[in-house]
Amino acid sequence: MKLSIVIPAYNEGRTIHFILNKVKAVALPNNIEKELIIVNDCSKDDTETAILRYQQENPELPISYFKHEINKGKGAAIHTGIQKATGDLVIIQDADLEYDPEEYNILLKPFLLGVADVVYGSRFMGGKPHRILFYWHSIGNQFLTKLSNMFTNLNLTDMETCYKMMKRDIIQSIHLVENRFGFEPEITAKLSRIKGIRIYEVGISYYGRTYEEGKKIGWRDGFRAIYCILKYGLFGAR
Repeated sequence: MKLSIVIPAYNEGRTIHFILNKVKAVALPNNIEKELIIVNDCSKDDTETAILRYQQENPELPISYFKHEINKGKGAAIHTGIQKATGDLVIIQDADLEYDPEEYNILLKPFLLGVADVVYGSRFMGGKPHRILFYWHSIGNQFLTKLSNMFTNLNLTDMETCYKMMKRDIIQSIHLVENRFGFEPEITAKLSRIKGIRIYEVGISYYGRTYEEGKKIGWRDGFRAIYCILKYGLFGAR
């Protein structure tokens, strides 16, 4: 079995080697192989130089590097990575340090038991560490998740989580159109409409960043998420 790890990157030149080291260090069970797919969304800093240097210094690590010539958005970078994936399973990994790759094994468990097609990593369930940051962000996340659940008939606790692990044949069969932060509600709505799909949720930790540390999401992205929930959930847009 092989796990494709899709890493969208934008202006992460200063820190991307830290997350790549963490991905490299993870020991996956059952001899599962790793495939790293890094998509640079036309960064304005030295992200490309940092990635190419890391690739050269770690030839044993299977890294595929792709670059957008214009900035298209995080969702578009994820689309590119998904299209290039060849593993049995695909997971999205942000290039920052908010999510811990050591927890791939938590998400893998339902797949190894043969009970799941999709597994979400929830920041709001379980006893994992959770950095205390923004009250209104947490309220916003809960509101968006509940609104999404109303239209998908799922009982997720964290629709907006980065950690979504999916069977590759399923995710590659879905037509994705949202190029920015609308990816999360779009993929959730479209997964929910697949007949017989088995979706699980597991608790994960969360090491959030402040805006000074590089956090990029803002209130405009929240309004876009609401629009996408209505577009793909209420109106069933394809």
